[in-house]
Amino acid sequence: MNVIVEREKGLLELEARIAELRSVAAAQSVDLHSEIGVLEAKATQVAQEMFGAMTPWERVHMARHPRRPLGSDYLLALDAFDELHGDRHFGDDAALVGGLARLAGRNVVVLAQVKGRDTKQNIARNFGMPAPHGYRKAKRLMELASRLGLPLVTLIDTPGADPGIASEEHNQSEAIAACLTTLAGVKVPVVATVIGEGGSGGALALGLADYVIMLEHSVYSVASPEGCAAILWGDAAKADEAAARLRLTSDDLKKFGIIDEIVPEPLGGAHRDSTQTVADVLAAIGGALDTLAAHSPQELLDARYAKYRKMGAFLDTGLPTVGAR
Repeated sequence: MNVIVEREKGLLELEARIAELRSVAAAQSVDLHSEIGVLEAKATQVAQEMFGAMTPWERVHMARHPRRPLGSDYLLALDAFDELHGDRHFGDDAALVGGLARLAGRNVVVLAQVKGRDTKQNIARNFGMPAPHGYRKAKRLMELASRLGLPLVTLIDTPGADPGIASEEHNQSEAIAACLTTLAGVKVPVVATVIGEGGSGGALALGLADYVIMLEHSVYSVASPEGCAAILWGDAAKADEAAARLRLTSDDLKKFGIIDEIVPEPLGGAHRDSTQTVADVLAAIGGALDTLAAHSPQELLDARYAKYRKMGAFLDTGLPTVGAR
């Protein structure tokens, strides 16, 4: 059960009542301005109380909201997009879509992890969990971008890489590692954006970028809160505590220097105004590409190396470690 979906039911009923009054006022030429104004003020107050300050666990549910803009919505909003299929070794993967595109006046290569909107679509997309041939397709398109000198744009939204036996048999970990190695060496600007869930290595495979953006209520973590809770306490029910300890919110990750920019969401989440949210994200990506375009390939490689080498750096106090002699 998604706690955000349950919580906003009352707000949706209130907004439906406002829409009904507006319809009546327009159809019958009745002045209901004051009544509508009172309800609108109430709706704003309720939304602020519900979503003004959310816990990390609530943000996880916001990132998983069934009406949140999906990777496919961003692809449709591009100026142009021509999908390229297959990894040239095994097959195609509907959970990871990529191809040539036009964004903010420039030609780019786009890679997007795509979930489904309903159960049928999610089964077809494997719930946004790419298999090895999906990551090998991504690697092929990363290399294509580098060869053609086109900026690379990635859209991250996955609970994690496919964990099935078949994926393990086809070397899932190697496919992810190959993506990381390729991203580390491409000689073009790379901009990654977490638009929903950024889960584990399945997300990181598209996340090693020169510039990393997150939507305000997206999450980015080494493991899902449920998985983390099961590992640490043997109890997935402690997922809310795990979410707080994982520091998976955009605010925490910006503070730690893991990401570079946060794109604000409408009050109540991205799904409250999907069109504007998608436009805001694409504008942020375009701005990042404008900045990166001023750098030479070698400057990009050097800055990328320095960016990731400093992550997780610690201070050596010179004091002896426990057990040292």
